[in-house]
Amino acid sequence: MWQSAQAEVAVLLNWGTRTSGVVAHPRAGVCVEEGVYQFALTLPISPESYHISYQRCCRNNTITNIVFPGDVGATYTMDLTPTAQFVCNNSPVFNEVPPIVICANEPIDFDFSATDPDGDDLVYSFCTPFTGGGTNQTQPTLPNGVAPNPDLPPPYQGVPFAAPYSATDPMQGNPTVTIDPNTGFITGVPEFLGQYVVGVCVEEYRNGQLLSVVRRDFQFNVADCEPTVVADVQEDVEIANQEFQIISCGEETVDFVNESFQQAFIDEFFWEFDINGNTIIIDDVWSPSVTFPGIGIYTGQLVLNPGTVCGDTANLIVSVFPEINADFEFAYELDSCTLGSVLFTDLSFTAAGINALQIWEWDFGDGNTSGEQDPNHQFSIPGNIPVELTVEDVNGCRDSITQFVEHFPVPEELEVNASEFIGCEPAGILFDRLPAPIDSTYDVQWEFGDGNVGEGVNPFHVFENEGIYTVSISVTSPIGCFIDTVFDDLITVLPSPTAGFSFSPENPNSLEPRVTFTDESIEASFWRWELGDFGISLEPSPTFVFPDTGLQQVLQIVTHESGCRDTAAVILDIFPEVRYFLPNAFTPNGDGTNDGFRGEGVMEGAVNFRFQIWNRYGELVFESGDPFEAWNGTKRNSGEPAPAGVYVVVVRYTTPRGQEVELNGFATLIR
Repeated sequence: MWQSAQAEVAVLLNWGTRTSGVVAHPRAGVCVEEGVYQFALTLPISPESYHISYQRCCRNNTITNIVFPGDVGATYTMDLTPTAQFVCNNSPVFNEVPPIVICANEPIDFDFSATDPDGDDLVYSFCTPFTGGGTNQTQPTLPNGVAPNPDLPPPYQGVPFAAPYSATDPMQGNPTVTIDPNTGFITGVPEFLGQYVVGVCVEEYRNGQLLSVVRRDFQFNVADCEPTVVADVQEDVEIANQEFQIISCGEETVDFVNESFQQAFIDEFFWEFDINGNTIIIDDVWSPSVTFPGIGIYTGQLVLNPGTVCGDTANLIVSVFPEINADFEFAYELDSCTLGSVLFTDLSFTAAGINALQIWEWDFGDGNTSGEQDPNHQFSIPGNIPVELTVEDVNGCRDSITQFVEHFPVPEELEVNASEFIGCEPAGILFDRLPAPIDSTYDVQWEFGDGNVGEGVNPFHVFENEGIYTVSISVTSPIGCFIDTVFDDLITVLPSPTAGFSFSPENPNSLEPRVTFTDESIEASFWRWELGDFGISLEPSPTFVFPDTGLQQVLQIVTHESGCRDTAAVILDIFPEVRYFLPNAFTPNGDGTNDGFRGEGVMEGAVNFRFQIWNRYGELVFESGDPFEAWNGTKRNSGEPAPAGVYVVVVRYTTPRGQEVELNGFATLIR
C-alpha cells in the first residue's frame, strides 16, 4: 500500500515583507501561505490506479499565458498506480518552495528538485497543469471561488495555453526558460512582465519502470524589479526575522555557513563579532571559522552591501556551551545465557551542571526505544545488537554513543512444532517454530529416532517406515549457551497401502471401448476408482465402457485399515477408430442386389472425404463427398450408362487425429 501521500497547494495571498528567493521591491516582498493536506489511509491493492485530488475554480484573471484564466479552475492530483501499490512505494517530495516573484531580464536558477525516500530515478519536465471545475459559486458560506461548480471528474483536461505559450514553453524568455530533466533546475531569462502558470512533473522510475508522476502547478509573477539581497546563515535556531542563534557544544571554534541570497548582487560584505568588549571584523571570507575565548554568549552580525538600499543584515547570537558526553553501561538481569532483561545505566556527563541532562533517547536496535534514564529492556531478537544512547542537556547540546550488546541466550524450555505428528508412511515432516530467541545463528542438532540426524532451525525429514519415534534436540548459542530436550514418542507413522493395477485391452478404441481393470494393490481394504470424466466405481476390479474417445485419466485410490491412502494413475487414450473398405465389382442391372459401387466401414469423426472414379481415358465419371453415396454406373449418376469394364477408384479422407489417408482400387462394372 502507499506509505505516504501528501498534496501541497501554494496560494498567493497578499504582499508581505520577504520571500524565500527574489524580492520584488527593496524591503518589500511576497507573503505565501502553504496548506498541507496530510492523511493516512489504508487501501487494498488494486489492479487500477487510485486518484487523490484537490480541486478549486477560478484562477487569477490577470494570468498571462492561458485563455480566459478566470474561467479556468485547478486540479492538484496524484495517481497511486498498481505498480506503486504493489511495491509499497513512497512518492518523491519537492525539496524547496519555488519563488513567487522573479525579475524580468534577470537570469534565474531555481531548484525544483525532489527527494525520493526509496532512491528511485527521477526525471523532471514542464507539463500541462489541469483544469478544475466551473466558474460560479453556489455555497454562500464559502469564500468566492473556493468550491468549483460544477465539479470536473477525471479524466482531467489541460489548461488552454494562449499562443505562443505552451506546457513545455510556459514563459518564453531569452534564453528560453527551461528545466533540466536530470537536476530539476529551472534556468533562463524571462523577458516579459506578467503572471504565468507553470506545471512541473517528476516521473519516478524503478528498474526502468514508471511508478508515479508527481505534479506541481505553480504561478510565477515576472515583475519589473530591482534585485535585492537577503543576509542568511545556517543556524540552529531562528529567533526572529533576521536574528539567528548558532550553538556550539564543547567547541570554541565555530564554523559559520553563509547562506545569503542573490550572491551575484553582493558587492561588499563583512562579519562583525563582539568578543568580551572587543570588536572583530572579518571582511574577506564568505564562510569563516571564528575561535571564541571560552564558554559564553557572544553577539555578531553579517552585513551585506553596507550603506546601500540593496543591503541587508543578519544579527547573530553565538552560544558556546560546555561539552556533553554520552556514555552508559549494561548488565544482564540473570546471566548472558538466560533469557531475561538487560539493565542499562546512564553514565553521561556534562560540565553544564549536575542536573543539566534533560533528554535520554535509547534505540535498542530491535525496533524498540525508550525515554527513561536507566531503562530495562527485553530484546526480541538475538545477535550483537547495536544500542544507541543520545542525550541532550538544558542548552540543547546533544551527543550519542553506540555499544553492542551480545544477546544469545537460550530459552528455559524447548518446544517444537511439526507439520503433523501422526502421518502415513512415508511421512515427510517439517519441524519448525522453535521458541525465541533461537534463529539460524544457533547450532541446532536433531536426532529423529529412526537412525537419522539433521540440523537447522526448520529441518524436513522423511520417516520411511511405520512406527513411533522419539525426537531429540540440542541447541548451542553462538556464545556457547546450551540446552537439550528429548521428546518421547513425538512422531507416529501409520502403515500405508500400495496402489497398483493393470487393464485390458492395452489399447482401447471406439470399437472396443470396454476396459477391464485388475486390482494389484497391496494391503488395501477400500477401493475408489475415478474413471476419467465419466464414472466412479468402488469395486476392487471394475469393468467400464468409455462412452467417448480421447485421453482419460484413471485414478485408483486405495485405503489401508489405518486410514492411510495411496493413489495410482494412468492416462488411457480411447482411440477414435476409422475403417473403410472398397469392393471390387458391381452389377447395376436394377435387380436390387449390388446395383451400386461404394465403400463400407466405420467413418465417424472422419473429415474431408472425397470419392472419385475415372474411366480408362482419364475421364472423371463419378465424384462424391459422402462416404455412403454409391456410383450407379452412369456418368455422374445421371448421364448415359457407362460401358462394362474396369474403372480406377481413388478415396481420400482425414482421420479424427489428423492423419491423411488415400485408398486406390478398381471397380469392375459388369452388365
